[in-house]
Amino acid sequence: MKEIINLIEVSSENLPTIYCDLDGVLVDACDWHRIALNRALKQACDYEISPEDHYSTFNGIPTRVKLQKLTEMGKIDEFSHELVYKMKQSMTVEIIEENAVVRPEKQEMIKALKESGAVVACYTNSIRKTAKLMLEKTGVLDMFEYVLTNQDVSKSKPDPEGYLFLMEHFGFKPEDTYIIEDSPKGLAAAHASGANVIQVKNPDEVDINLFKEELL
Repeated sequence: MKEIINLIEVSSENLPTIYCDLDGVLVDACDWHRIALNRALKQACDYEISPEDHYSTFNGIPTRVKLQKLTEMGKIDEFSHELVYKMKQSMTVEIIEENAVVRPEKQEMIKALKESGAVVACYTNSIRKTAKLMLEKTGVLDMFEYVLTNQDVSKSKPDPEGYLFLMEHFGFKPEDTYIIEDSPKGLAAAHASGANVIQVKNPDEVDINLFKEELL
């Protein structure tokens, strides 16, 4: 459920820091990852993940973790992981290039937050290459103070390591931190960090209306 945040009243001393997830929050890329992975799996292993299984079990976790889970489930052999991984990343880039567009409402939201004095960063379970491309195509890459990916942490979501790192990096306490997430794994990481959590269903809910109108 969306939560309306009054940034002006969050803290009497500090404006908060805002951390955004990427897939499912800034960009509607969940299907892109599923389609790319299934294309790779079909070609390499003659196997596909159903939409239901992807959203219930695999959504929001890194590709290598997905492949390990599939092996544990007896669906694919471990020796195929590297081939599928490389194919999937290549196909993801192709899909992003074909589908990602500039999102003015995201630009407006980040601009307003930064003008209010808030620190805004992005933390994603995607790899650097695809994260950078998605943010670039969306028109917000250069607007973030920091972009953290699953290649920058030892434990990806649902572990809170990435969010805790950002809090330490910027010097903010959990109570002065707001995290926007959508997937179960991302939400688990956000809650485990001790920060305030804003849960959304999809990127259409993520705009300046999440925050107080006085920021405009």
